[in-house]
Order: sequence, then C-alpha cells, then structure tokens
Amino acid sequence: MDVNGKGRVAWERDGADRAEGTQLLLDACIQASVPFFIYTSSIAVAGPNSYKEIVQNGHEEEHHETTWTASYPYSKKLAEKAVLAANGSTLKNGGNLWTCSLRPAYIYGEGSPVLSGIVNRALENNGVLENTGKFSVANPVYVGNAAWAHILACRALRDPKKAVSIRGQFYYITDDTPHQSYDDFRYNMSKEWGLRPDSRLRLPLSLRYWLAFLLETVSFLLSPIYKYQPPFSRYLLTTSNSVFTFSYKKAQRDLGYKPLNTWEEAKEKTVEWIGSLVEKHKGALKKKTP
Repeated sequence: MDVNGKGRVAWERDGADRAEGTQLLLDACIQASVPFFIYTSSIAVAGPNSYKEIVQNGHEEEHHETTWTASYPYSKKLAEKAVLAANGSTLKNGGNLWTCSLRPAYIYGEGSPVLSGIVNRALENNGVLENTGKFSVANPVYVGNAAWAHILACRALRDPKKAVSIRGQFYYITDDTPHQSYDDFRYNMSKEWGLRPDSRLRLPLSLRYWLAFLLETVSFLLSPIYKYQPPFSRYLLTTSNSVFTFSYKKAQRDLGYKPLNTWEEAKEKTVEWIGSLVEKHKGALKKKTP
C-alpha cells in the first residue's frame, strides 16, 4: 500500500524475498547444467490495475503489467522477469539454459484450495456463497488443462524445431471454460449441492474500494504495535471485479496446446469433487450431533 511510501516498501520487500527463491533455482540449474526451466507464473502479472480496466481476449503482443505491490502479483512479476532474462545463460558444462513462462488464469478443479475454502465457508453459512466478484468477467482454466500446458511446453523446449520460437517467451494459459463472473462460476459449480448466492445488498464497489484503503491505512498505522489484517484489500476487490480475459492462441500455435479436458468434462469433475466436500461436511456434522 502507498502510505508515506513505507507500506509500499514493505510489500515490495516481501515480494522480492519470494522472487529470490526463483533466482536461487535458476542459479542451481546453471550450476547443475539443467538445460530447461519452465516457470509457472500467473495472469496476475498482467493486472488488472483498476476495476475500471477492461481486457477481453487479450494476448501476448499487448503490453499488460501489474503495478500492484501486493506480495503475490509483485513476486510473480519479479520472478517471471528473472526467468525470461535468464534465457540463453551459459551452463557450467558450456551449454545453454532455455526458459519460458506460463501464465495460467484462475485455476479451478479438484483440490483447489481457493474453491474448497469458498465452498466450506458457504457450508458453514447455511449454504450461502460469498458475493465477492459480481462485476467480473473471467475465463478460469481447469487444473488438468493447466498441467497439460506445462507438459507441452517441456516437450516443445526439447524439440529443436519448436524451441527457437518458445525460448524466452511467456504464454497465457486458458481453456474453453465459458467467460463469466467469479460469483456465477462458483454458483454454477456448486448449485447441484444446494449452495446458493448471497441475495443481500452490498455496498457499491467504489465505496468498498475506499473502505479497503482506509482499512489498509489503519493496518499500516498499527503495524509498529499490532498486526492487523484487513478483511479485504483494494487489490482483491480489483482482481475480483474486473473484466479480464485472455486468449490461448499463442500457446496453441507455439506449444501445440489444446485443452486436454473439455468444459463439460472439467465441470463434471469439479462438481463431483465439490460434492465430496459437501458429504464430508455432512459427516462432520453428524459426528458433532449427540
């Protein structure tokens, strides 16, 4: 956050510390003469920087870069820059290190810690889902497709014919999941199990944004004596309520990427997994009941 510059410095330091781990891995690869390095980046390195910003079917030739100093997007941005800058570095054995970076969108599917947290909180709240991303338009990517993209990138970097156009490049990784708001997405995935959206009125987004700023200011002012974690932030409000979608055409062209799982398959697997969370919750309630 930007409060006299000090909060921003602290957040940037946190991000830099996390990115340092990636640099250590790059150095280790050079010393061990590992020739390929694929970095799992994030769509977060591209933004959005404002909830008023609109990006629809964006692509790699457009310049999009986050200006947030929150630790996650900032560390991802620094780490990706280090990975792409290391492309072509000389290895200890005299060979070269070839790198590329993949930027998945919001990843969903079995085992998703974000989605499981949302579902479990809804189950604790009589089946009412959080209303946090009403104004967004996003294109989430299924976990199986994100993993498949990594396998294809590895194969492509090993292929002398394909590798030339891939080295030092980044790729947005999405799939054919329909573009929708985060709130609608979560509801569509969980409605079969009785979960429902929160129908209560909420404060306007602009007012919540400035409230987040005030809470971040309070957090900073209290930091010398007390660690206060605001319930939400300007960064989360922005990323959860923006029109921000990207195309996977470049990955399709260079990596041969095509979603391994169709939207219907991805939805079926995810809905089934959410059902297991619901059953687990019911089982826990039965154990508590005397």
